[in-house]
Amino acid sequence: MRQLDRTDIAILNRLQDNARITNAELARSVNLSPTPCFNRVKAMEELGLIRRQVTLLAPEMLGLLVNVFIHVRLEKQAEDMLKRFEAAMDERPEVMECYLMTGDEDYLLRVVVPDIQALERFILDHLTKVPGVANIRSSFALKQVRYKTALPLPDQGLTLRPPAR
Repeated sequence: MRQLDRTDIAILNRLQDNARITNAELARSVNLSPTPCFNRVKAMEELGLIRRQVTLLAPEMLGLLVNVFIHVRLEKQAEDMLKRFEAAMDERPEVMECYLMTGDEDYLLRVVVPDIQALERFILDHLTKVPGVANIRSSFALKQVRYKTALPLPDQGLTLRPPAR
């Protein structure tokens, strides 16, 4: 297992805040010289801790105004049915998040679409056509109160855990 020290955590926090920061700026902000800073980032990438860097877009500027949470219950939780459902959701660009859940519903989806008609098309043309879907229930987000992508990291060191299989 690998330990992360305060400097690693500071690097991760800075990168979560701004992935476009230059290595020189990053190094300066965590009190390192550029080469050791670059090596730390590279090591965390190789460990799989840093998965990728992305650009976050403003959905409202792109006309994606409807944010919907959809609860889906399957007929049964057979492995092939779960895999088929997950594969179908993975193909849909409007599905932003998909979680296998405990409780009454099997899946929770977050779907972003331009309007109610697009949501209707997604539900009728795609979601209801997935074999094994028994029930669909939607909740519309009226306002996004908080949205963040940065994970909460401790101030002190941290021991990395291997990913669950």
